[in-house]
Amino acid sequence: MARLVLLQGGKAIPHELGNGETLIGRHTDCTLQLQSNTVSRRHASVTKEGSKYFVEDLDSGNGTILNGKRINERVQLSHEDRIKLGPILLRYEANEPAAGDPKRAADLGNTVGFTIDYEDDATIIGAAEHAGGFGVLDVQPEAKLKAILEISRSLVGTVELESLLPKILDTLFGIFSHADRGCILLKEADNDCMIPKVFKHRRSEEDESVKLSRTILNKVLSDKQGILSADAVTDSQFSKSESISSLAIHSMMCAPLLDLKGEPIGVINIDTQNPLNQFKNEDLDLLMAVAGQAALAYESARLMVSHIEKQKQDGEMKIASAVQQALLPKELPKTDGYQFYASYDAAQAVGGDYYDVIMLDDDKICLSFGDVAGKGVPGALIMSRMASCVQNTMSFVHEVADAIGPINNHMCANTVEGRFVTYLLAIIDLKTHEMSLADAGHMSPMILKTDGTIEEIDDDTIGLPVGVMENYPFSIVKRVIEPGEVILFFTDGVDEAMNPEGELYTLERMREFVTQKSWNAEDLGKELLADVRRHANGRPQNDDITIMTFGRCAE
Repeated sequence: MARLVLLQGGKAIPHELGNGETLIGRHTDCTLQLQSNTVSRRHASVTKEGSKYFVEDLDSGNGTILNGKRINERVQLSHEDRIKLGPILLRYEANEPAAGDPKRAADLGNTVGFTIDYEDDATIIGAAEHAGGFGVLDVQPEAKLKAILEISRSLVGTVELESLLPKILDTLFGIFSHADRGCILLKEADNDCMIPKVFKHRRSEEDESVKLSRTILNKVLSDKQGILSADAVTDSQFSKSESISSLAIHSMMCAPLLDLKGEPIGVINIDTQNPLNQFKNEDLDLLMAVAGQAALAYESARLMVSHIEKQKQDGEMKIASAVQQALLPKELPKTDGYQFYASYDAAQAVGGDYYDVIMLDDDKICLSFGDVAGKGVPGALIMSRMASCVQNTMSFVHEVADAIGPINNHMCANTVEGRFVTYLLAIIDLKTHEMSLADAGHMSPMILKTDGTIEEIDDDTIGLPVGVMENYPFSIVKRVIEPGEVILFFTDGVDEAMNPEGELYTLERMREFVTQKSWNAEDLGKELLADVRRHANGRPQNDDITIMTFGRCAE
């Protein structure tokens, strides 16, 4: 029976395909349920028609990717097609792959052809184990050392992967003067698919197609050993191996490229069509030695590329962090009779928390405070959009009831699935001292009263987060701020801060800390953050921590 294989967490989990429709998505009624916020509730479907299966995207948010390309219509599936839904990778496996069906290799077409041969051992007449360290020089030490020095010299200073691989083949053609064709295949990063990266012909007039036996490839990868095959055309022992015979190869060698952990990351394959110059076991030993050095050079170059990319990303993240900090208010208002304090600590270079303080006129101050679902770059992008939306809205309206609806509707438009904002919008009238507050799915503010008790708003007045439902009717809470009262806004990075033992800071501890003495707004904000740090005891924060405190000065 045909099936989809879920490739996740280093495991391959099969799911049999029935005769009807297989619905794939995050919803519980899907035939194949996937747990990821980037997968839509009903993302895609696979349908059987006769003996064929077709995949179709169901207007998902992030699209359905088939073999690296987004599909916009029903597409027939072929054996070993790869389907990607967000970060989730699936492989389609037909009932039985057709004999001779080539393994597709990205968009390289027929640059490297594969012939599938299931007679695994019939074509192999020699093998060489990988030898690490100085053991590689036990046999033919002079020849191997010369070859290793030659390839090391030719690759020195090369850090660009695209130019490194052709140099490896060029050096091999110099070491093996009777080699006619060669190719290097590497594994894709997210699966085990072998992709041809570079090929070479000694004679430019030859056919562009370089063929490699699937039989030999599989054995090289599984056994991590080099394989020698000679006289594939003429030797009677290969008569049962039709695919090898069809290659018209007189002698071929295939060696694994092993990473620093000894795991295969690719293969080098070279062959000769000259019957008078067949490869021998000592040639295979030499190729294994060269392949080891080539793999080391490739790993070094790959790590260097990763390091350079990481440096580039770090530089870009520093710029992004500076841009995000610029979106926050540079200073808080200094108003007679009131005190304001705010702190922002992102868990990563950038974060999804947000606050703003806007002077609407001489008599009113707007306080905007939110927490985007998610952190890092995605959260920061939503945060920047939210900041812009609030600034623009409050330029035209000065009442919470008039502002919260348009802000919500704007964030609902072109929303990213799963990226909502829990949000507090408050306006303080400095003459009447009345605070108007809308709570969109955020934790209730804590109002520290002068008698040492805490007041929190009724749960019934807390609405849905911003960006979830258009035209949602938010409740508005109004309350006069009495002299000496301090109000605390905070994100869940505060109460969910963990210590090394995995214990949360908790709302209960926060309430106990807030009520232990009388505070002014600035001292409360600073000391609360310090207490959270003491609780974490050096454990890196797992979420953004943002605190805003404000209060009316005691008379």
